[in-house]
Amino acid sequence: MAPWNSAKAKVQLRLGVQRLRTLQEKKNAQAKASRRDIAMLLEKNRIETARIKTENIINEDIYVELLELLELYCELLIARFGLLDQNTREPDPGVSEGVCAIIYAAPRTEIKELHLLRDILMHKYGRDFSLAVMENRDGCVSERVTRKLDIATPPPALVDAYLLEIAKGYGVPWSPPRPEGADDGQDNGPEGGVKEAADEKKAASEEPASPRPLDAVAISAEARSAGVRTPKLPELPAEEEALPPRSEKTTATPKPPPSADPPPKKNEEENEFEALAKRFEALKKR
Repeated sequence: MAPWNSAKAKVQLRLGVQRLRTLQEKKNAQAKASRRDIAMLLEKNRIETARIKTENIINEDIYVELLELLELYCELLIARFGLLDQNTREPDPGVSEGVCAIIYAAPRTEIKELHLLRDILMHKYGRDFSLAVMENRDGCVSERVTRKLDIATPPPALVDAYLLEIAKGYGVPWSPPRPEGADDGQDNGPEGGVKEAADEKKAASEEPASPRPLDAVAISAEARSAGVRTPKLPELPAEEEALPPRSEKTTATPKPPPSADPPPKKNEEENEFEALAKRFEALKKR
């Protein structure tokens, strides 16, 4: 292990930042080309091959996130280099997270500058501290770093989400397959909503046209012939309540011929008849 040298450590930190940025740009360019290839596979209906390549892209994206974190920690150590340069056996709390992240994660990267920086930090803080960090005792390494280093197969839902976004980005008509038993006859997605609206429009066009509002006599006669009870009218003002109720003969008066004009009525009675007509038509549609 190389001995602690503050000037060399600062140089390695700056070189590490530049190298991390360059590698991120390279990985992003490769991921863009891979996404284009996956879109072509989806267009050719080679779904399984596209899924395998997508899993690789997801892992590469996680690796790029790790590089971004390490770049952030290197910049932190540069900004707080005075704390790092102190002659102590354990790092100051202000730089401890960055030191632990570099010691723990540097071997999982391909950046030589970080490897050298790791050796310098391990020599500075000793073997016991270095072993504790490499074993992540007491959770000394940030969880953000350890999660990026977990090796696991991406879940199918995440792969489908990636494939769907790639298909949208390149204009490929593809959607993830529906799981078995998920089709319950009710589609609440955008296409299902359009289909439901179209069905409602079709049903509305097939319904018979609503008749014109009828007068009170015709409403009563039609209600009785259909065996339907005439709905109760809304409450009238106080002065209308004082009026005597109409007799059954009045409501049973035969309908005048179409050519005859309806007898004049008060505004309150016209409102009453219109309300009755609307309620009766609503009752017929049930």
